[in-house]
Amino acid sequence: MRRRAAQQATETIPIVALVDDIGSSGLIKSLAKPGGNTTGVSILASELDAKRLEILKQIVPAGRRFAILHDPAQRAPARPELLTDAARLLGVELRTVEVRSPADFAPAFASFSADGVDALNILSSPLFFGFRAELCGLSMTHKLTAIGQAREMAEAGCLASYGISFSEFYTMAANLTDKMLKGARPGETPAEQPTKFELVINLKTAKALGLTIPQSLRLRADEVIQLPTARRDHHFPVPREPPPALY
Repeated sequence: MRRRAAQQATETIPIVALVDDIGSSGLIKSLAKPGGNTTGVSILASELDAKRLEILKQIVPAGRRFAILHDPAQRAPARPELLTDAARLLGVELRTVEVRSPADFAPAFASFSADGVDALNILSSPLFFGFRAELCGLSMTHKLTAIGQAREMAEAGCLASYGISFSEFYTMAANLTDKMLKGARPGETPAEQPTKFELVINLKTAKALGLTIPQSLRLRADEVIQLPTARRDHHFPVPREPPPALY
């Protein structure tokens, strides 16, 4: 792990880490008092993975079998029990499929169809982000409701996305870096977590899948794609290509 290597290389140079779940990564002792020479920002990956299951259930209320697409090269869920707990509360069965390269995409989606999967949660990964058009295309081919983390997933044709606001995320990282450059001690500088999250819904995809998006969910959306009166409630420009390391 690159962040671990950085910690092992120095005990004095301040490190600002951008991590899926910094609290359980072992890089810091706690959010309030990180200790050592590392602080940073967590993208709350585990919590967001579970939240996307809830959104899928709202979109496909009759769904009983949901799939998780996971890239083992990126990470295992920091707290997989959150996904398991969310699935149990929602009354759905989870099926996790690991994908290591684009060659695995088609077989994975074929297995979803064969197993009667009702909806798909695509976990964050540089691989999945880079090949989002192919993944979203396969979700359409197999008539599978799919949700991802980055808004670009919904823009590429998946039904929805739900994740952090990268404008806020980058601002947090920049502010922490500025504090370090001004002499703050990382071990005494609390790590941060985003507070803004973006829901994007692709109504063109919903129509193609024969789905009706609940009005309550549409009203919550920060952006609705493919409508003449598409809402754009975010107040800051969102980077179009976030660094792959965050996915």
